Amino acid sequence: MTLKLISGNSNLPFAKAVSEHCFSDLVSADLKRFADGEICVEVQENIRGQDLFIIQSTSSPVNDNLMELLIMIDTAKRSSAKRITAVIPYFGYARQDRKSASRTPITAKLVADLITTAGADRILTMDLHAGQIQGFFNIPVDDLTSRIVFAKDIRRNIGGVDNVVFVSPDAGGVVRARKFADMFDGDIAIVDKRRPKAGVSEVMNLIGDVRDKHAILVDDIVDSGGTLCNAAQAIMDAGALSVRAYITHGVLSGSADQKIEKSCLTELVISDSILYTGKSKKIRPVTVSELFGEAIRRISNEESVSSLFNK
Repeated sequence: MTLKLISGNSNLPFAKAVSEHCFSDLVSADLKRFADGEICVEVQENIRGQDLFIIQSTSSPVNDNLMELLIMIDTAKRSSAKRITAVIPYFGYARQDRKSASRTPITAKLVADLITTAGADRILTMDLHAGQIQGFFNIPVDDLTSRIVFAKDIRRNIGGVDNVVFVSPDAGGVVRARKFADMFDGDIAIVDKRRPKAGVSEVMNLIGDVRDKHAILVDDIVDSGGTLCNAAQAIMDAGALSVRAYITHGVLSGSADQKIEKSCLTELVISDSILYTGKSKKIRPVTVSELFGEAIRRISNEESVSSLFNK
């Protein structure tokens, strides 16, 4: 099988960067919409018997990008591609991974079923909101991590790393913060917060010592930015020298840009899993295209993906 790459419209610059690493041009495809918004896909090259990787983040507009992905998978299946891998740098609907209240859906499982039913043979994604989502699929799932890319950036941009504490913005992210701290032989702290209502968070306590240290908040998703800014302020109030944030998926909806710009954060570093089009000087994307390109190459060659992270 020959490796072939094709991209949806969610993040074309990222897809092109991945294709350069794989030394493979993107397959030409015509993605158009009818007058009523229906999506139509026509692949312009022969992909029969090929090892096809479809690159598409299900970011905003989430439903359009998800539907585009499903139609592209179906197109590939009906075009007799030998194997179809859905490369989803940001997996939307992942925050609905359990019943959080009575009479609510588990939408992450529904989306997993849709992708599988459409015809995907495997999934390649990064920093799923919850690890158990891998179990929602009945096909192989490779869940990459941005941690090694972020760690290189931290070493490059923060002079001495002896005086760093890694902070989780909630109890659920403690494992992530610990993995970062282990890479730098550092300490961790935890922000104890509560949500009085949906979309609103209040910091109750800061667990751990951040005084006279450079704090780095680590998380998988930043959406409205409210939780992040509140956590950063609580950390500075506790005596930290500075606060940075390294967060994989920059959803950054609504007025998130303005909140970050006005906050006490030194900077927010995000990956390019979602195309950033804002103008905040405090927000800096770093690319994970090389990481995905190497993972795609290894999958195509039937090599180990997990060994990427053994270092």
